[in-house]
Amino acid sequence: VIRLEGSCLVDEWSDREVAERWGRLYPPRDKKRKTISVSEAWIEQKLQNSVWIAETRQRLADLGWFMKCLKEPLARLANREEDCRGTFWEARYKSIALLDEEALLATCAYVDLNPMAAGLVQVPEESKHTSLKARLEHCREQGQMDELQQALAQTDEGRPIASAMARQLEQGLWLCPFADLSEQAGEETSGRRGMLDGFSLAQYLRLVDWTSRLAREGKAHVDTEVESILQRLGTSAKTWTGTLERLFKRNRLLGVAFSFSRERLQAAAARRGCHHLANLCGCSA
Repeated sequence: VIRLEGSCLVDEWSDREVAERWGRLYPPRDKKRKTISVSEAWIEQKLQNSVWIAETRQRLADLGWFMKCLKEPLARLANREEDCRGTFWEARYKSIALLDEEALLATCAYVDLNPMAAGLVQVPEESKHTSLKARLEHCREQGQMDELQQALAQTDEGRPIASAMARQLEQGLWLCPFADLSEQAGEETSGRRGMLDGFSLAQYLRLVDWTSRLAREGKAHVDTEVESILQRLGTSAKTWTGTLERLFKRNRLLGVAFSFSRERLQAAAARRGCHHLANLCGCSA
């Protein structure tokens, strides 16, 4: 719910949408503590309580609350399976500010390639619990693997066709799409803000595939398509390679911000009133 530039989407939701979303996360319960469906009467009751609406809106935008909701049921499940009690997670989360598009994509690639870098799988698409796997499974379930292959195969000459084709691949997917679909008025995906304007799933798969070859072999040929993607991001193969290698070699993620741009780091430091910010894992900017 938090945009890259720092503004919060929750602020744009109506009070009713806040109540409805909370009801989906935490359904009301009856006297026997059994969950019941969210009724119109329950929503109307919540709408009358402005203090509850304000507090709930704040919680829906809070990273700490999100991590609590994510980790608590997993910890309870694990403790039940192990028949034990006590703290399951070492820490709630590590909060690092992503300051530009390159950092956002590098983080996505790093997470999607972690199972392969750890030796759990041979290729990225074999990973069980990654966004990349979920995106590919969605295309397969929708019968769109042929379209995805065609989008991957298109060269510069066929870019307009590939771009139009790629924008259809993530319709109905619960994950945030790569391409910005918010301008497709009248379609099912209308209003869904993507991560990057003009950046498609096919382009991301190309980038991850090339990056995975770096992790497996330590080197990889930069084809024309990958080179154009890196140029679109305002970076180079050398910079991208060095950054990802630093991320994979570190056991701990150190730093408070992540950027490929020294100017963005300096601007962020100025906003925080400090001299400089430590870039993630000491990556150069």
